[in-house]
Amino acid sequence: MASFGVYRRLIGAQIRSQLTYRVSFLMTCVGDALAQATELVAILAIFSRVTDLGGFSRDEVLLMYALASTSFGLADLAVGQLDRLPQYLRTGKFDSLLIRPLGSLGQLMVSDFQLRRLGRICLGVGILAYVVSTVDIQWGWPTALLLVVSPIAGAVLMSAVWVMAASVCFWLIEGAELTNGLTYGGHFLASYPITIYPAWLRTALAFVIPAAFIAYFPALALLGKPDPLGTPAFLGWISPVVAALALGLAALVWRAAVRHYRGTGS
Repeated sequence: MASFGVYRRLIGAQIRSQLTYRVSFLMTCVGDALAQATELVAILAIFSRVTDLGGFSRDEVLLMYALASTSFGLADLAVGQLDRLPQYLRTGKFDSLLIRPLGSLGQLMVSDFQLRRLGRICLGVGILAYVVSTVDIQWGWPTALLLVVSPIAGAVLMSAVWVMAASVCFWLIEGAELTNGLTYGGHFLASYPITIYPAWLRTALAFVIPAAFIAYFPALALLGKPDPLGTPAFLGWISPVVAALALGLAALVWRAAVRHYRGTGS
């Protein structure tokens, strides 16, 4: 609990600093939202030429995009700072994290907290609010709870993938491109129905990098729609379980990676 208090104060100080110039802060939020919106434009451009994508209508695909974008935005806000890990390893700055009485992962997560990433989250939530009013959802307590829990579980799942991908840098050092491929690439792939991908990629997204549990399977459960690929319907309801398992695995991978670290010698 004492560590939590330290992290809370560190994040609070960075938030106050970033809110000092509020117009600049709002502009950066809008910039982040616009960057995220490029994928939305791509989806709308595709549907200006076709009526369905992989067996799903425009609004059904937008539901997956909104779930994936909100999840990615939350994960980016929490662990996006891990992109700086290769720099920490190259310069030996990571050594300083190990001698402090706090966890190295937690220190990295609060090292450069960027509140502007709320722009991406706001865009995802806005599209989600719009699209749930246009698609056919049989509302009830289970579906309402699933709609709230899915982006949170997706964020935890994406954060776990981010941590595991960043851990590779302890062995590769220059593994930033691989990390970005798994995180930003995973988010991009999760924004579309996996029915449009070849079989090997569908298998990878379902069972290796479980990005399908971020948006595809929860969207099927919300829509009450059977999977064209024939997977069981319960997969749409177990994203929190998959996220918890992924988070536990990420903790083990990070711990093993830090133990492997030998420093730069500088």
